Amino acid sequence: MIILKLPDEIQKLRTSNQIVAEILSELREKIRPGVTTGELDGYCEERCRTKRVKPAFKGYRGYPFALCTSVNGEVVHGMPSSRPLVSGDILSLDFGVNYKGYYGDAAITVPVGTITAEAARLLEVTEAGLYDAIREARAGNRLGDVSAAVQQRVESAGFSVVRDFVGHGIGRNLHEDPQIPNYGIRGRGIELKAGMVLAIEPMVNAGSYEVRLQPDGWTVVTKDGKLSAHFEHSVAVTEDGPDILSRIQ
Repeated sequence: MIILKLPDEIQKLRTSNQIVAEILSELREKIRPGVTTGELDGYCEERCRTKRVKPAFKGYRGYPFALCTSVNGEVVHGMPSSRPLVSGDILSLDFGVNYKGYYGDAAITVPVGTITAEAARLLEVTEAGLYDAIREARAGNRLGDVSAAVQQRVESAGFSVVRDFVGHGIGRNLHEDPQIPNYGIRGRGIELKAGMVLAIEPMVNAGSYEVRLQPDGWTVVTKDGKLSAHFEHSVAVTEDGPDILSRIQ
C-alpha cells in the first residue's frame, strides 16, 4: 500500500532528511587514508546523540551499526570495522535517522585519496543516474520512467545496475511501498502522485550486475569482484515537480 504524505508530513520528512544530509556532509570531510569505517560509525552515533535522533539502521532487522560502509566491491550493507581505508578505495556511506517518527535516508560514494579514472567515472555516472531518475519523479509520470532513466544512463556508459536490491518509499517507516528498481520500461508501472516520497538509490557495478551475500549475513558484494557505487536521495513527488528532501538547503 502506497501512503501519500500530507504537506506537514513532508516537512517533517524534510527535517529528518536534512539531518541525514548534514551528517553525511560531515562524514565526507573525514574520509582520508588511515581512517577506519568503525571511526566513521562512532562519529555518526555521537552526532545522532547530539541531534537527539535515532539512527535508523541500528537494530533494524538486527543490524548492529548506525552506518553502512561499503568499500570497493561491496555493494550495500557493508559493516564498519577497524580496517583502515587506503588511497584508491571508494567508500559508499548509507545513513538514515528517525526524527520524531519520520525517517530520513540517503547515500553517497566518496573517493579515498587518489582513485583511478575508471573509478571516478563510475561515481560520476552513478550520481548522474540518480539525478536523471529524480527528474522523472513528477506527478503523472510512471514508476518505469524513474527506473528506465537510471538504466539508460548506466548501461550507455558500459556499467550495470544491480537488480537484487531496489529503492523504496519512505515515511513513518524506513521501507514502504513502492519498490523502485533501477531498471525498467518507460510508461510502465504505477502512476506517480503528489504526496509520494521515494528513496531513489542507484547501485551500479563496474562489471556484471550479479551480487552475492557475504558470510556475515549483511555485506553484499559484486560477484566478479569489481567496484560498485551507490547514491541515494529521498524525494517528494509534488504538483510542481520533484523536491529533494535530503539535499542540503
